[in-house]
Amino acid sequence: MKVKPTARLIEAARGDRPVDLLLRNARLVNVFLGAVTATDIAISQGYVAGFGAYDALQTVDLHGRYVAPGFIDAHVHIESALVGPAEFARAVLPHGTTAVVADPHEIANVLGTAGIDYMLAASEGLPVHFYFTLPSCVPATPMESAGARLTEALLRPYLGHPRIVGLAEMMNFPGVIHADAEVLAKITAMQTAGKPVDGHAPGLGGRALHAYLSAGIASDHECTTAREAEAKLAAGMRIMVREGTGAKNLDDLLPLITSRTARRMMWCTDDRHAHDLMAEGHIDQMVRRAVRGGVDPITAIQMATLNPAEYFRLDEIGAVAPGRRADLVVLDDLNDPVVRQVYSNGRLVAEAGRLVDTGTSAPPPAAPGAMKVPLERIDFTVKALGRRVRVIETVPRQIITRATEQDARIVDGLAAADPARDLLKIAVVERHQGSGRTGLGFIRGLGLTHGALAATVAHDSHNIVVVGASDNDMHAAVAALVAMGGGLVAVDAGQVAAQLALPIAGLMSDEPMAVVCAALDDLLAAARRMGSTLPDPFMTLSFMALPVIPALKITDMGLVDVAAFKIVPLFVDQK
Repeated sequence: MKVKPTARLIEAARGDRPVDLLLRNARLVNVFLGAVTATDIAISQGYVAGFGAYDALQTVDLHGRYVAPGFIDAHVHIESALVGPAEFARAVLPHGTTAVVADPHEIANVLGTAGIDYMLAASEGLPVHFYFTLPSCVPATPMESAGARLTEALLRPYLGHPRIVGLAEMMNFPGVIHADAEVLAKITAMQTAGKPVDGHAPGLGGRALHAYLSAGIASDHECTTAREAEAKLAAGMRIMVREGTGAKNLDDLLPLITSRTARRMMWCTDDRHAHDLMAEGHIDQMVRRAVRGGVDPITAIQMATLNPAEYFRLDEIGAVAPGRRADLVVLDDLNDPVVRQVYSNGRLVAEAGRLVDTGTSAPPPAAPGAMKVPLERIDFTVKALGRRVRVIETVPRQIITRATEQDARIVDGLAAADPARDLLKIAVVERHQGSGRTGLGFIRGLGLTHGALAATVAHDSHNIVVVGASDNDMHAAVAALVAMGGGLVAVDAGQVAAQLALPIAGLMSDEPMAVVCAALDDLLAAARRMGSTLPDPFMTLSFMALPVIPALKITDMGLVDVAAFKIVPLFVDQK
């Protein structure tokens, strides 16, 4: 999206009128040259007007500090921060993020196009530039119940929107590989609009990958090994290196980042909880870790700026250059790139980790809710149809799982949880149409010895996911979620131990980030008291209902063997 030049900006660039702001004695990180140059930076009307000496209405001496472009998150789900766009912007601005490419896939799975409209409206006019990719897979698969179904016809009106910059992660790689007509129609429509198509193909290789890429898929953020990422780079994909809360891939992919590969790579967080945003930062944290891991600082900054801007064809951002938005970060030291100041549209918005000016923007639209659950019909009992059950086994620091088998604990003809063996019951309850449909299974790795955890944040269809050591606590947890209109909850001995209400579609809070983090602290403390040893069991739990990430997952329709892409029975030896 190119800037529309104005006569005033052109006159300021020529030097015929004073610029609004001159940043003197800067060391510019020139991402085009891959070099640092000493210069002054002139800003007018929120854009860079030029370099060198200019008459200015305001002058700021940077005393030799480094100036880089504002950072860009190449793929993020705002909903995973558990707050809306405005509060998300307040959280990431002090860390130097001035633009994000967000996939509203989560809220679209709940509300359909109304969810996309909500995110566009709620992010309008904020100091962080919110661009969006259109959700490609709502629902992600036919093996789950979402709140909507987005066809190519429903997405078509958004293709020309200036803040819609691509088609979001195409998770239905079997649909691509087998040339599903509706899947290909979405890809073709976006390509016709001149915008890229993001991929999502964990572990895909060989001819299957070749078929996937032949449809025009351009990127992937699901690589968990350098070998996988290298194969996809070699086949022409751009690689988004992800470091979220549930999936952390930076360390594993770091060896692949070289002077020969880096221009085809970029940073993204995908899903990062409010806690991690507040405690660790955002894209700035990834840049620092990369530099400390041996990546050239300018290369790490290119991956945070120019690379995603070029990929999404965002010519206004991604570099400090005449005619581009004056979205800038000021750093003291390239070898330890901590953000000192942040400028958005030429205005100082953050300094020393604190917001100083967020400007004015319209209040967000009313928070939409979605919670239809017939509690009287919800039943978590599992009739013993055999003796061995399929079990979801979590993998530390990843959103993939292992598919294992265990002997069931049989009590009075029913298969029950067995906390002594870390064998808990897990269920997914449909919450969009009020069907009461419930998928039942077992899981290991969460560690609860008593109580239950539940959430309406459950990728991708965001039905209720609940795990527990007893059926009674699981039912109490679901009832608590219904009462608060969606959210996260911990229940012990039938009583709510901690909770966080998420009234915006059951996904986001309308409270400040600090309030959300305090509630999360209470939830995590309650989970630890109940035996969980995971850093964030709610983030882990949220991905157990995602049937496009291997190996075994669960939806409201039952257990899903992701490799076979089908529903499988709970009992291995079912008669």
